[in-house]
Amino acid sequence: MKQYLDAVRITLENGHRKPNRTGVDTLSTFNINYEIDLSLGFPLLTTKEISWKNIVIENLWFLSGQTGIDLLRKHGCRFWDPWADKDGKVPSAYGNFWRHFPLPDSRTNDQIAYVMDQLTANPTSRRMVVSAWAPGNAQTSALPPCHAFWVLNVQFDAEGEPCLCLHLTQRSCDIALGVPYNIAGYSLLLELFSRFGNIRPGRFGHTLIDAHIYTSKADGSMAKYDHVPGLKEQLSRKPRPLPKLHIDPSIRSLQDIEPLLELETEEIMSLFVLEGYDPHPPIHFKVAV
Repeated sequence: MKQYLDAVRITLENGHRKPNRTGVDTLSTFNINYEIDLSLGFPLLTTKEISWKNIVIENLWFLSGQTGIDLLRKHGCRFWDPWADKDGKVPSAYGNFWRHFPLPDSRTNDQIAYVMDQLTANPTSRRMVVSAWAPGNAQTSALPPCHAFWVLNVQFDAEGEPCLCLHLTQRSCDIALGVPYNIAGYSLLLELFSRFGNIRPGRFGHTLIDAHIYTSKADGSMAKYDHVPGLKEQLSRKPRPLPKLHIDPSIRSLQDIEPLLELETEEIMSLFVLEGYDPHPPIHFKVAV
């Protein structure tokens, strides 16, 4: 995961102190870009342990289009709790806009269904775009989408064989906490759509618009939110080999996804097996809400 560690270094070295809505300062820099070749292994960070379960459950939830967090809680995933309303729903959830993007005439558009149609009927299309940024929601939401939109794109290798690539444009990028999950989450989506379209996975491209690291105030206050020491600890650790992802052969289409969330956690995870994941110990970072 050299690409991620390089992004950490760039932000630490070039970031400027910047206030934000949380009240916790960040070291912020602009426009980091990289790509990751999935043929070299599944890009789950090894310089600290990352919860594979949380990545799988969250992204299956996104694809389902559901907004209720009861399903997440069932599987022990609590990270959306601060953003849920009194009814236990997150109206700004990514999947809600992926599957039910609001249109001016009060209808909605299922962007995932459209992408699947294109991937099957017209795989070289440049229009396989999925947006989570609906201005009517995003401009007033307590948590507008950080990963604003993503694009699937078919390319060809040196032998002329097609491969499916995915590019994520992320407007707000929490380097310590969010970005490792975003890399792995969208790489999982790439693996799934590659399977759905019967095109081998290629590269994950990532644009970080505002890449930032939460840090203590200049006067030393708010030190409990300081992510700099933990990131420096990661940079001192030697990356280990990336794991390999094995998705159960029974998962062949988009229609196979939503029923999975009704299974028990162990049953779901038995369908998404990481072989050879041997990370360094976890490093805990406090979330700035």
